[in-house]
Amino acid sequence: MTEETGEPVRWGVQRRLEFIDFRLFWDGRFNRRDLAETFGISAQQASSDIAQYTALAPENLVYDQTLKAYLRAPTYEPKLMHASAERYLLQLVAIENRWMRHEDTWFDHTPPIENVSLLRKRTDARILLHILDAINQRGQLEIQYKSITGAPEPRRIIAPHALFHAVGRWYVRAWSAEHSDFRDYNLFRIDRAGEISGAVIDSALDFEWIHETDLILAPNPALSESQQAALRGEYGMTDGRLVVTMRLSQTFYLMTEHNFDVEPDALPPGKQQLVLINRDEVVNARKTARKLSIDAIERAMR
Repeated sequence: MTEETGEPVRWGVQRRLEFIDFRLFWDGRFNRRDLAETFGISAQQASSDIAQYTALAPENLVYDQTLKAYLRAPTYEPKLMHASAERYLLQLVAIENRWMRHEDTWFDHTPPIENVSLLRKRTDARILLHILDAINQRGQLEIQYKSITGAPEPRRIIAPHALFHAVGRWYVRAWSAEHSDFRDYNLFRIDRAGEISGAVIDSALDFEWIHETDLILAPNPALSESQQAALRGEYGMTDGRLVVTMRLSQTFYLMTEHNFDVEPDALPPGKQQLVLINRDEVVNARKTARKLSIDAIERAMR
């Protein structure tokens, strides 16, 4: 609804007003044609939307007769959007990785960008749909999986209950019939997903997933004071510490990514910029939770 009248704004109009706000914030300009072409509306409707936005935020834009465009005013303040730099940057990465088409965003143009990472194959939408259905139905299903650490046999029966993203990959958290415990499966390595049946194990027994722990991080003391200060600022530390609360099962990935699983003196400080102060506590908590989970599953299967 508008602040001026208190009347609700139709969803379609609301989206177009958000588009105006988005373009002003990130591109600094837009014109009536941008609005009309993006939403497939008439020039008259676009003019009406612009007038409505102007009434809502008159200090946000000025019209330039020469450019025939509305420009971001010096007094601009976001009115209808959350000014998230992370969302903007993630969309740029998504376009660069071909996960998203440029036309599926509200960008007019994008800055030069390079994504320095190895591109993986696209996830099969049908496989993801099967996984999501199994999660929603609390079921289990057979998958064809290419493991690089486990048995060469591709068939697996899993009961997935969550998805998570770590170190550039998407994973499925699931009970494994083969191992009779809860494990993580790389979504990119699932080649096929079969029919869904009722799960024989309750995901509530996944104690590594359910329980959380605090990781207490600090700059590597072997770094210079100026380097430590830079890290404290980058991570927004308080009293030289950063406390990260996360699921026990997820601590493995963060520890691997940042070399927290390596003794602090084993690597050059530049390769281990942060240290995990309570490493033993975190590792022991994860091991204990997994053992409790395996024991609970064994009792449930009797």
